[in-house]
Amino acid sequence: MSESFIRCEFEGTVARITLDRADRRNALTKGMIQQLTQSVRELAVNEQIRVIVLTAEGSVFCAGMDLAEMQERVSAENSPEQWLEDSLAYHDLLLAILEAPQPTLAVVQGPALAGGVGIVLACDLVLAEKDAYFSLPEPLRGITASMVTPLLMFRAGAGPVSHLLLSGRRVSAATMCNWGVCHEVVAREQLASAATQWTNSILSGSPTALAATKKQIREYAEVDLADQLRRAAHQSAQARESADAREGLQAFLEKRKPNWNST
Repeated sequence: MSESFIRCEFEGTVARITLDRADRRNALTKGMIQQLTQSVRELAVNEQIRVIVLTAEGSVFCAGMDLAEMQERVSAENSPEQWLEDSLAYHDLLLAILEAPQPTLAVVQGPALAGGVGIVLACDLVLAEKDAYFSLPEPLRGITASMVTPLLMFRAGAGPVSHLLLSGRRVSAATMCNWGVCHEVVAREQLASAATQWTNSILSGSPTALAATKKQIREYAEVDLADQLRRAAHQSAQARESADAREGLQAFLEKRKPNWNST
């Protein structure tokens, strides 16, 4: 059995899933993504669980996809198939979080990058530490943040999407709060108590009403996120096959500026 890089702990009716790969900045491997998906799906059908909290160990919430594993895909003979498998695995994780009937709370104790931003955006509520930041550096690597894009559009709209996707800049938790993506930003020493306050507030509501409300929010927004994420998974896989994607990844690993040759 592969090593587990997540922990699932329980406190009454609250389940906490923790990314536990701090020595690698909680970078996501395919196996880790599948472990996360399985945990969320199991909690989603557990009627004893009222709230699902997602958090992480270490100073970084999640650095996105594991670049060492991505480099292996580049040299694989069946790389297109593997890219698609990876994209679909990440799609399954985001959909599992979105469709869980329980409210989901992301507690972001540090930077969230690339695929890590997608995990945050899939959650219903976001509590962030004031020094945390968010970044979508995919274009700097020659690829696209395809599956993060529909979630960001759903949560914040076109303006923030353009800022994050096109500039490659880091965006502070405070700015994300102004955009409506984060719902509260607190000092690190207040993060645990704030998370408890959020969960207690959620627990005061009716489980049936909260599950119905989650569904209504997506329906009334007139956005079919499931369909958008399915299409985005294929777009993501295709983007990773480009010459710019190979150059961007290699340049990052070699700590140099990429040499873009596409026209």
